[in-house]
Amino acid sequence: MKNYTFRILLNKEPEGGYTVTVPRLPGCITYGATIEEAIENAREATMLYIESLVEDGEPIPTEENTFEYSLSIPA
Repeated sequence: MKNYTFRILLNKEPEGGYTVTVPRLPGCITYGATIEEAIENAREATMLYIESLVEDGEPIPTEENTFEYSLSIPA
């Protein structure tokens, strides 16, 4: 079984907790009350997403050609 690595983004919500998105997997979004819970929920959501792709015969996207940078913009 091949291991895949996916980047996740955690956004702190004003009412508490964290929303997590997996940018490479459109629509793969979850939530957790703590960072740890959010990461674990993201792991589970990603695994289910990948299982669905495999069952449907779809390719599994990878991050191997993705480069990430952060920009600082004065405002």
